[in-house]
Amino acid sequence: MGRRRKKTGRPVSGILLLDKPRGISSNKALQQVKNLYKAQKAGHTGSLDPLATGVLPVCLGEATKVSGFLLDADKKYRVQIKLGEKTTTADAEGEVIATAPIDSISETAISMILPEFIGVQQQLPPMYSALKHNGERLYKLAREGIEVERKPREITIFSLELISVDLPFFELDVHCSKGTYVRTLAEDIGEKLGCGAHVTELRRTAVGIFDAEPVSMAKLESAAGQGFSGLDPLLMPIDSALPDWEDVHLSADMSYYVRQGQAVMVPKAPANGMVRLYDEKNGFLGVGVIQSDGKVAPKRLMLTS
Repeated sequence: MGRRRKKTGRPVSGILLLDKPRGISSNKALQQVKNLYKAQKAGHTGSLDPLATGVLPVCLGEATKVSGFLLDADKKYRVQIKLGEKTTTADAEGEVIATAPIDSISETAISMILPEFIGVQQQLPPMYSALKHNGERLYKLAREGIEVERKPREITIFSLELISVDLPFFELDVHCSKGTYVRTLAEDIGEKLGCGAHVTELRRTAVGIFDAEPVSMAKLESAAGQGFSGLDPLLMPIDSALPDWEDVHLSADMSYYVRQGQAVMVPKAPANGMVRLYDEKNGFLGVGVIQSDGKVAPKRLMLTS
């Protein structure tokens, strides 16, 4: 048997609400955060395009166990769209492949079509995306000039608010479900208006309940100058990602059995669903689920409590 690789870095856990800078990938931003914190483990919760900025929750250590729940969360964006030009990538990073006059387009025309894009719908993912086809990222195939068939995905646009119009540009606030491509939405709006469109600026303003002002990379690097005592206070607790879940508080005995992977009967526990588990010292123990027999079973336990 080969020897297990020794873990390197600190066993630091928590969630950093990063303001991803423009011009770098989400993965590069993640690696910069991981390096600053010297963290053993790190993961982000849903990529932002290099062009985009804004809220990118970075989960460190045990917080990576709840990152999947954040991936499923609704998102909010502020987007600037340019009419009259269609690009290869549906944003300003790509080459212009078609142009059309916008003389007949007005603020009223934009306002009138927006309601058509609200609600549950099928959206075709763009070729320039991180989705995989036979193990290969679509954007890599797209750069080689290869286009493959993609399946439409069901998404929901909860709201679209027109913020400003300064033609050929206009700005929208978008509230949407996971899996929504704002670039595709912009392109579809351009098609509907008959002139084409692409995204010129995109900022994510919220992921689920996380809508606080995110921490800029500059602030993070400044805090790193004070060492971990400057960095660690910027982390939010792991359970802050699950505020809508009911909490279940366990006695010392219950906590012991749950840590052994066993389900326990807890008086006055919810009847069903996922719950947050807390031990006898009110420490966050992890995620549990209510079984059909009413017992609380551990699902994802944290090693921090």
